[in-house]
Amino acid sequence: MRRDPLFYKLFQQSPDLLFQLINQQPDDAAEYRFDSVAVKEPKFEIDGVFLPPESAEPGVVYFCEVQFQKDEELYERLISESALYFYRNRDRFSDWQAVVIYPFRSTEQSETHPFRSILNCDQFHRIFLDELGDPETLPLSIAAVVLTIVEPEEAPEVARSLVSRAEQETFTPEARRDIIDIITSILVYKFATLSRAEIRAMIGINLTEEPRAIREAKEEGREEGREVIIDLVTQVLNQRLQQELPEEMRSRFMTLPFPVLVDLSRACSGFNSLNELENWITDRLRYEG
Repeated sequence: MRRDPLFYKLFQQSPDLLFQLINQQPDDAAEYRFDSVAVKEPKFEIDGVFLPPESAEPGVVYFCEVQFQKDEELYERLISESALYFYRNRDRFSDWQAVVIYPFRSTEQSETHPFRSILNCDQFHRIFLDELGDPETLPLSIAAVVLTIVEPEEAPEVARSLVSRAEQETFTPEARRDIIDIITSILVYKFATLSRAEIRAMIGINLTEEPRAIREAKEEGREEGREVIIDLVTQVLNQRLQQELPEEMRSRFMTLPFPVLVDLSRACSGFNSLNELENWITDRLRYEG
């Protein structure tokens, strides 16, 4: 998961997306939390984990791996680490399941025979995005995920169709904005030389409608809104990077143009290092300029 910050962002924004992909909807799906977890001895970290809400009854923990490059020892690692984490936290969970998301079947590791009983049981889910179907016929959130493997020359047209569906289907304003933000984020990754504003214009999003964060900040006063967003970004990054953000970085946030700061608040959950954060700010300021 650490090699694919886009999917990390998608699952952070919409944990329910995983359950739509595997067509399995726990009663408390809306209360699941997507996070990374660590096992101390032996020390390792699992990036993609869907944790059930804390309650009197132990819930099911879901381990998720997004694998867009071939890894010939993926199943050895994923199965052993998942089982060990479940063992170390047996009192918290009643069961565990694993999900691997591939772009194509050819990306799967070659040797699967030693794991045949696990891979073919209802506890293990392998999702091949190219086999899910035509984005036009899929539920909108799943269609947005399939957009990640659409060829760049076809992606704008598919994205415009998905945005049109989002505007026509019955969603709350917040849900509609989330879907459109997911579509936009995917295209930002596909077209790295374009700014987010250029992407939104390319797929026909009305740029005259300001994001909610900007509207609220204007209502509160620009500087008060800036402080709220910086506090939020700092909190997310401290948790994501597992370290206190350097004070000079927080000071740098204060100098960012307000639209860039708002975009940062949407992107910050996908960073895995300070270098990634620095590069994002540098690139975003270049596009802004």
